[in-house]
Amino acid sequence: MTENDITGNIIDCCVKIHRTLGPGLLESVYEEALAYELKKRDLLCDGQVEVPVSYDKLKMDLGFRADIIVEDRVIIELKSIESVLPVHKKQLLTYLKLSQKKVGLLINFNEDLIKNGITRIANGI
Repeated sequence: MTENDITGNIIDCCVKIHRTLGPGLLESVYEEALAYELKKRDLLCDGQVEVPVSYDKLKMDLGFRADIIVEDRVIIELKSIESVLPVHKKQLLTYLKLSQKKVGLLINFNEDLIKNGITRIANGI
């Protein structure tokens, strides 16, 4: 399964969740629902994954915590906020670089139309 296949499945799940629950709930609600929907599709997903970071000779056990990682290939950063800021996109790109993953999705469930809340971020590695 390619990253495009994975992200397509993720987006389908997000549309289903958003149609059912709507906007305005806590991020944790969407995170749990999304993990549930992904597992129903037999996709391996892990939530709140601790990702170590190395800097020079310093290794930090917890550099950041990824909301969800799917098939060990795609990072999902979930939000339920008024609007996504440029810093959120930069944050996900940094997560991708530090974890050496190619693709991430920034998903803000607090939108009237979920398609307006999905941003795909690619890391050129």
